[in-house]
Amino acid sequence: MQRKSLKTERCPVARTLDLIGEWWSLLILRDAFRGKKRFSEFQRSLGLAKNVLSARLRKLVDSDILEIVPASDGSAYHEYVLTEKGNSLYTILVALRQWGEANLFKPGEKHPILVDRKCLQPIKPLELRSKDGRLLKAKDLQLLR
Repeated sequence: MQRKSLKTERCPVARTLDLIGEWWSLLILRDAFRGKKRFSEFQRSLGLAKNVLSARLRKLVDSDILEIVPASDGSAYHEYVLTEKGNSLYTILVALRQWGEANLFKPGEKHPILVDRKCLQPIKPLELRSKDGRLLKAKDLQLLR
């Protein structure tokens, strides 16, 4: 069944999901943030069929989230690197990770921990704050149309 496109919806969440909401796209982005650049690296990491991986990469490139550049080692290959637009998605992946850590693992269950490279300490949970610095919850927000 063909999915309905959400790219013309008025809702920013719907438009974002139309672009990156498919789980393979998010996992490709996760791997790009981990330093993977080549088609073969993504395929090996994800175990994804070549045609599906190719389609997802093409969509991310067409959307200016990834760009194709010559291989950094001078070989005939090319690499996929995050653009500025792509790099700005990191907070979304961290939010998904933190939600998963808090809600999908049993107490004491092992999983990789995201740490600050400088001090090797876990990062604080993301917070939503007002312009004046107040901590905000969903009940504190309202959508203006």
